[in-house]
Amino acid sequence: MATKTLGAVRRKFSPWTDPAQKPLIEFKNVVKRFGDFTAVNDVSLSIYEKEFFAMLGPSGCGKTTLMRMLAGFEQPSEGQVLLAGEDIAGLPPYQRPVNMMFQSYALFPHMTVEQNIAFGPKQDGMSKGEIDTRVQEMLKMVKLEPFAKRKPHQLSGGQRQRVALARALAKRPKVLLLDEPLAALDKKLREETQFELTDLQQQLGLTFLIVTHDQEEAMTVADRIGVMDHGKIIQVATPAEIYEQPNCKYVADFIGDINILAGKVSRRDAGGHQVRLEGLPVPGAIDVVSDVACKTGDQVHFALRPEKVRISHKPPADTSVNAVEGKVWDIGYLGDTSIYHVRLPSGSNFRATVANTARMVEDPISWEDNVWLTWSPDAGLLLTR
Repeated sequence: MATKTLGAVRRKFSPWTDPAQKPLIEFKNVVKRFGDFTAVNDVSLSIYEKEFFAMLGPSGCGKTTLMRMLAGFEQPSEGQVLLAGEDIAGLPPYQRPVNMMFQSYALFPHMTVEQNIAFGPKQDGMSKGEIDTRVQEMLKMVKLEPFAKRKPHQLSGGQRQRVALARALAKRPKVLLLDEPLAALDKKLREETQFELTDLQQQLGLTFLIVTHDQEEAMTVADRIGVMDHGKIIQVATPAEIYEQPNCKYVADFIGDINILAGKVSRRDAGGHQVRLEGLPVPGAIDVVSDVACKTGDQVHFALRPEKVRISHKPPADTSVNAVEGKVWDIGYLGDTSIYHVRLPSGSNFRATVANTARMVEDPISWEDNVWLTWSPDAGLLLTR
């Protein structure tokens, strides 16, 4: 019998589940203060060799500061940063087996592509023959051989991004740090580059740590994601776990689109919970299959992804549970999907996402239509914080 998993699995790689595996990078109770402001607040985190790890969070949450402490550009106010089991506090950036690719790319404008790539190996004292071989390897890897003699101003944004990546990898670091590396690219090129980046990381067998505020980017490239807010790590998990099993309202709301309504547990039994939600008409109730530790009378939040909601003109056979009637308030047509914003009798909004699998639709749902929204008991989540 096949093992069930949450979502798609990009590769069979999960050293964090093996107690015998030792992390390559460890942040132990790390605090970073700038005057009276605490940018990183008591963070403990382990990252494993050959892992592609993403730090995800809004601007100012502390993710870049955490990365800069690993690179050596900042020193922790408290706690330890370990690399391969050794405390690297006080070790200057150029002595760390870590390289950082900046958001601005920071290419040397007066140098050609191959000269930019060769800069790191030259600084390390490699011979000319070794440097030439390394540069050609990097050019081939990032598919820039025809552009070797060009200067940065003669390249597109995507090509400059590849040069910066090749230059960072030319030194063969143990860890590559990527600070918003794809932010300057347009949407389509960014999506293509995300997959190329994951292929490259696996091909080289290096450890990548990426900092981003783009949740789609983090979900695409990472083996695991650390979600940050106000200097703290809120949850660390695989992309599928972060999306399907967020540990709190903040993570659920930050990752993807979601409906969240407050409610109270009205019954609990072996099969799960029943919840009365604010904003749903009586006798409307929610049956939830959940192992969350809560009891009758507890205040909770019910979270439901829009793609797990069914929308129809016709009412279900049983309208007393996991069903609500409303009026279509707005429709977003995105080509592959349509997003329906439905106004409930209470005034609350509920969203349903429908895949547009057919070009022509019989009895289409239109603006101001009365509709029914339904979902299965295992589609939603109970959140207690």
